[in-house]
Amino acid sequence: MAPVVGKPPPVRTRPRLPSWLRVSGSVGPLGIATAVLWLSVIVLLPLAALTVTSFEDGWSGFWDAITAPAALDSLRITILVSVVVALVNVLMGTLIAWVLVRDEFPGKSIVNALIDLPFALPTIVASIVLLSLYGPQSPIDIHLNATQPGLVVALAFVTLPFVVRSVQPVLIEVDREVEQAALSLGANNWTTFRRIVLPTLTPAIISGGGLAFARAIGEYGSVVLIGGAIPRKTEMASQYIQKQIEIDRPINAAAVSVALLAISFVSLLGLRLLADRSARKEQASR
Repeated sequence: MAPVVGKPPPVRTRPRLPSWLRVSGSVGPLGIATAVLWLSVIVLLPLAALTVTSFEDGWSGFWDAITAPAALDSLRITILVSVVVALVNVLMGTLIAWVLVRDEFPGKSIVNALIDLPFALPTIVASIVLLSLYGPQSPIDIHLNATQPGLVVALAFVTLPFVVRSVQPVLIEVDREVEQAALSLGANNWTTFRRIVLPTLTPAIISGGGLAFARAIGEYGSVVLIGGAIPRKTEMASQYIQKQIEIDRPINAAAVSVALLAISFVSLLGLRLLADRSARKEQASR
């Protein structure tokens, strides 16, 4: 009589987690938890506290604070100047990156090092230097003190590295053989740049310009002296926030700060989406 073979015990399988809950990588859950905790302490909790403060008087109080005439004027000036600065840096930063990558000249390494100086230099020092050069006692007889062009110069100084350092590595990796082939087929330099080089550089140019815009939105030190903080003329939003704190209106200061944060976040989010889209296109083309 053949032995009766029993059924094997059922294999228990763990329920599959949703894709957004799955953890992979080399650091594991502990490393991810540490990173999230540090990010929360340094970034998320301060931003949450600022947001709560801005809404202490409710939504109506928040709306009244950011739509006050002086607040709107400071936000308008800040956005306008920041857009101009970003456009100027897109043009000049791309040109400087091109020169540093494609040209050789004496002192090139020194110029390359000077590009990063605004990252290390306290921005208030930049404001003092610009005031000495373009202020009332200007040695070159150019007076930009308490003017919007003065704001543009100050912000262009502190945001220039963003575009240069975004474009430079991409330009180094550009395939020069494709350019040479286009030139050998009769294309001039401008056509080669516009049809071959520029499409490759465009994501980096937009990324650098967006970072320059986001930095200029919240800049304070470089404009505090050269700008003059004239209400409705040269008063940046950061200076308006400082003024509200000095006259003991922290809720108004917090509300305008949240508005600046929202503008910067939308700009950075747009850059991230653009970078992801470009990466997907590049991967699909391979």
